Amino acid sequence: MNLGIDAQDYNNTPFSTPELEAKVDSLMSKMTMDEKIAQITGTRLRELMVDGKVSLEKCRELIPNGIGHFCQFSTGQALNPEALRDLVREVQSYLMTETRLKIPAIFHEEAITGFATQGATTFPQQIGMGCSWNPELVKRNTQSTAQNMRDAGATFALSPMLDLSRTAHWNRHQESYGEDAYLTSRMGVAFVNGLQGDDFKTGIATTVKHFAGYGTKNNSEKTLYEEYLMPFEACIKVAGAKSVMPSYGVYKALPISVNPSMLDRMLRREIGFDGMVVSDYGAINMVYKKYKQAPNIMTAGAMAINAGIDIEFSAPTAYPLLPEAIEKGLVTEEVINTAVKRCLIMKLKLGLFDENQSIGKDGALDFDPPEFRELAYQAACESIVLLKNDGILPLKKNVKKIALVGPNAATTQGLLGDYTYQAMRAFWKNEPYDALNPKLVTLKEGLENSLRKSVKIEHERGCDWSAELEAKIDKSGFGDDRLGKLKLLSVQGLPQPDLQNAIKISKESDVIIAAMGENISLNGEGRSRKGIGLPGEQEAFVEQLLATGKPVILVLFGGRQQVIDKLEGRCAAIINAWFPGEEGGNALADIIVGKVNPSAKLCVTYPNSQKREEVNYQNGYSEAQLPLYPFGYGLSYTNYEYSDFKMASEVSIEQERFSISINVKNTGKMDGKEIVQLYVSPTDRNSGMKPIQLKGFKKVAIKAGKTKTLTFEVSPQQLAQYIDSKWIVESGSYEFKIGASSTDIKLKGIINLKGDNLFLENGRDIFFSVNQ
Repeated sequence: MNLGIDAQDYNNTPFSTPELEAKVDSLMSKMTMDEKIAQITGTRLRELMVDGKVSLEKCRELIPNGIGHFCQFSTGQALNPEALRDLVREVQSYLMTETRLKIPAIFHEEAITGFATQGATTFPQQIGMGCSWNPELVKRNTQSTAQNMRDAGATFALSPMLDLSRTAHWNRHQESYGEDAYLTSRMGVAFVNGLQGDDFKTGIATTVKHFAGYGTKNNSEKTLYEEYLMPFEACIKVAGAKSVMPSYGVYKALPISVNPSMLDRMLRREIGFDGMVVSDYGAINMVYKKYKQAPNIMTAGAMAINAGIDIEFSAPTAYPLLPEAIEKGLVTEEVINTAVKRCLIMKLKLGLFDENQSIGKDGALDFDPPEFRELAYQAACESIVLLKNDGILPLKKNVKKIALVGPNAATTQGLLGDYTYQAMRAFWKNEPYDALNPKLVTLKEGLENSLRKSVKIEHERGCDWSAELEAKIDKSGFGDDRLGKLKLLSVQGLPQPDLQNAIKISKESDVIIAAMGENISLNGEGRSRKGIGLPGEQEAFVEQLLATGKPVILVLFGGRQQVIDKLEGRCAAIINAWFPGEEGGNALADIIVGKVNPSAKLCVTYPNSQKREEVNYQNGYSEAQLPLYPFGYGLSYTNYEYSDFKMASEVSIEQERFSISINVKNTGKMDGKEIVQLYVSPTDRNSGMKPIQLKGFKKVAIKAGKTKTLTFEVSPQQLAQYIDSKWIVESGSYEFKIGASSTDIKLKGIINLKGDNLFLENGRDIFFSVNQ
């Protein structure tokens, strides 16, 4: 049975068709320039609202010619599902009855952790989902997100984020799927497939972002092409993504928002993207104000649309000046028409022009039904990484008293990643979120749900997240003291931490569970920390807990790896929970007590120091800089035995695929899921290929005592390198390795690719191995 992604499964459906072109041409022949400009801009709903309600007067004043998009329409509101749907219907009614051309708008929102709206299921942050190594689970999560968004009347998402992140210092690290291009590509394709579905008219159009090389040094063309571009290329070619958002970054001294090398040559001509390109919020304005690459905002707008950005988010600032830019010879009407056409084609594809279309779903709406909560629970279980276990986990039946301490023990702050609805309301609006809508389950509640009634839990915070505000805000883009307000919001209603009581109850316990780490004020876009250790006084607090002599289970929450090199050797167990979402407390508790066997493995290298440098397992780890834990690492409550490696000794370089098979046996007493990883290394030291690269993986459930056979069908094209501006598969020998992590290699063998070097004239076509 084919359990992987085959080359023939690619979604190469064109963005447009002759039928769509004819409809759009007919519509555009009737449009004035003002009406065209309206379609290539986005705005906020708040601009049209007075006292919390839509104002028709504001609509007539501000969008008399219609509008392309409403930006982050639900995170700007605090509405129940039915009220949100009705708000969308009200605005669409105005557009479809009062504007001359009656063109509806696209309502878009963030979706990396589910539909970012009040009451909707909140899944683990993407870095946690990266550690699940479970693309099928990602797809199921985003299918549920698509249902919620369509029910509210939304049709478009500014997700997924596909940037590779190779330093935990980056404030957006948590939004990534980690440091590896192959893993990120597999997860990204699953995300897009789930959210878009088989039909744009029933699914949600995805936007892959941030194109490309955002959050990295981005200074090697070979690495850019082979790695940073790969997730975008895979999502476009395999999953049919039709919207791309460029990053705020710079490529060869020119902001990517106005960079034709990236947006025209790489994206459209080389990758073959034929969809719509949208600006990041305020990115075109930055070309003028931040990067000083344009003398005024009008010129910045002309530069952006000439480079290939079709629509301006999130406020109509630059593109309304394009008519003036035409007069000055900075842009042509033909260029504007091309952008307008793409925006209208997207609306047609989404079904917004269909007769008798339904905007949202009638009746009562539930954005967090039991089946979605179950998905959130499973996602949390599979994203939580067990890093260390001296045998204390799962908890033994002789444990009668637990000291539960730390700032994340009984609070919801550590459950929520950036771009969740809750985090966005707290950061952007400085408003408290409702922890009951959806219900956010803390670790304390999870343990109370999971432990036997005879087990006593004593709780005390012991310390705050940080003694001082350790994060700082990017004032150039965010410009106020909202971090200070956010910190006050995070401790609102909490008693002062009592260190002495925390130590007292710890001394009296059988085991200490220390819930440490970050919260939404210490991690996220626009926020950066001074370092990546445990914040504030947390490390000193853990030192005091260790001094009690009682075993300490350290549970880490947050959006990055937090350096714990001074504590690691003395903790009895260490669990990295990331930002695990609404069911995080239940998932953690069930792992701690043994109802769930942990199965996650790191999608990033776990550093052993706070040095500000990029770390990438593909370069190998030197003896002088061994990480605390390597890429691909994670523990289980059972053991697995690998055997019977089978692979041909040589194949033709032009062969479509060759097979690598192994047996994996669960030798323990507990059912589990093992993540089997396939790596390749060059045998030629002079090869331009990095020392080790992931080329396949399979998460497989194996019952205790049972054995499963896995087969990877590998294409020689997966070994393609970008050399002298060409895609080449070099003939010669390669070593394939089966591992439980990037450093725990169980089996390996060498295969010789016979024949002349293979030149891929049209670029790479095959990205993934097929698992059987």
